[in-house]
Amino acid sequence: MTERLYILGHPIAHSKSPVMYNAVYEKAGLDWSYGFADLPEGAEAEAFLAARDFLSLNITTPYKPEAFAAADVKAASAQLAHGANVLVNKGGALIAYNTDGQGCVAYLERAGVKFAGKSVVVCGTGPTSLSILHAVAQAGPAEVVLIGRDKDRAYRIVRTYADELGAMVGRTVDMPAFKEGHLSFAEVYKKVGLKFGSYETSRQAIAAADIIIDATPLGMSEGDPAPFDTGLLSSRQTVFDVVYGHGETALAAAARAAGCAFLDGAGMLVGQAVVTVGILRDIFEVAALDIPEDELFQTMAEAAGFQL
Repeated sequence: MTERLYILGHPIAHSKSPVMYNAVYEKAGLDWSYGFADLPEGAEAEAFLAARDFLSLNITTPYKPEAFAAADVKAASAQLAHGANVLVNKGGALIAYNTDGQGCVAYLERAGVKFAGKSVVVCGTGPTSLSILHAVAQAGPAEVVLIGRDKDRAYRIVRTYADELGAMVGRTVDMPAFKEGHLSFAEVYKKVGLKFGSYETSRQAIAAADIIIDATPLGMSEGDPAPFDTGLLSSRQTVFDVVYGHGETALAAAARAAGCAFLDGAGMLVGQAVVTVGILRDIFEVAALDIPEDELFQTMAEAAGFQL
């Protein structure tokens, strides 16, 4: 029987996930089929999740909180992000993960970005931003500043993240980083400076940052502005936008004009997909998916037509 896997979200017609994952499953000789679950209404998405008629899901905007709520078991990555972008159906029980941050950092490091000792700004306060905040913190920066439209909301998000991370550190054996040379959960809690602000109150932090990551959905709709005043950008900075496949965003145009090193979300999509395949391999003990990470990355990038 063919196993069904999907990407759940709306709108997702631009998504390269189906061609990427199907290329890997074909390469591995698996009878797995990955398709679209493009559901415009929240009630439809909740019913789809409740039916549990899938082996695994990738979840994108706007249904990460709903996927998190539907899960029976929640990995630390999903707990800290307050949202899931991967659900795995193991014997009827849904296990939630969030691979956005891990995929983002893995891709940026592959592209030559170094986080150790740097100042990093993360824009946005949703599950994607939180997942990236945590993965960036594990990469060893001096500080991470979470910035949103509302300073008080950004404070609450950072405070909750720090409290939940501290609680995890206090009640479990220290959880190691996913990559050698990165920080464990306890090391993040003790060593990395966590700050917050709004786009207006954090102008100095934006101008001083070494790396700026826009984890908002701005740029997915025509005419969307950049999240902050792009006049603050300078050529010494690296700018990353999670959006891809929607043409040049306002942030991308401004970053290039300022001489910044700029990358879009295509590589992050591939990076988190590599992590997802590893999760499925381990949970279902599928030896055919024991493919080297570099080979997985190239297979998926080529299938999507990305030049990475």
